[in-house]
Amino acid sequence: MTMTMRLTAACAMAVLLGAPATAGLFGRKAEPLEDPAYQVTYAEDREPVAPRSNGAIFQPAAGYASLVSGGRAASVGDVITILLVERTNASKSTSSATNRSGSAGIVPPTTGLFSKLFSASDVATSASQGFTGKGDAAQSNALSGEITVTVAKVLANGTLLVRGQKGLTLNRGDEFVQISGLVRPADISPDNRVLSTRVADARITYTGRGDVQRASRPGWLSRFFSVISPF
Repeated sequence: MTMTMRLTAACAMAVLLGAPATAGLFGRKAEPLEDPAYQVTYAEDREPVAPRSNGAIFQPAAGYASLVSGGRAASVGDVITILLVERTNASKSTSSATNRSGSAGIVPPTTGLFSKLFSASDVATSASQGFTGKGDAAQSNALSGEITVTVAKVLANGTLLVRGQKGLTLNRGDEFVQISGLVRPADISPDNRVLSTRVADARITYTGRGDVQRASRPGWLSRFFSVISPF
């Protein structure tokens, strides 16, 4: 087997091994992301509340919401819209400079035996030292949009655990938005919306798959050499 045939076989094997990571390469549609942390929660998934007999006519049960709450989400399975308004900016700069210099000299004798042995250049010395350093770093991120999620759990203090995901199949690619976190009922607006900046322990994921994302990544051979390269 020649060297060309061996290289061709190695490339074909690498493509076959990397086929699962390149879904859609031969026209196969990419499967949606399946992550239990962002799966939808339906109303029938709520835990049943054991009936309590306290002698009153009114008996609260799961799904109860007061008249003043309006259409806000309050129970497991209810939907709520989260407005993505994420924007972060960070920068850092540092600089330093030092400088030091010194000199020393001895005047040689002008008469006598030693005047013939030394000159002015032999007994004069000087030195200098300097350093300059500077560093800068900057990073910014922005994410805007809307995503509607469901209430997965109602905590004892009334805080809502929400989670959900959105999948979009666009031309030559798929886009996925996932979010989960804790929402206070007081932060929900009358039209059942809440800002993403008001979501505690928020986990927001925005990913994509398809030809556009694949074209923006280096090839497998380039990635291999970038790993083993010492430079």
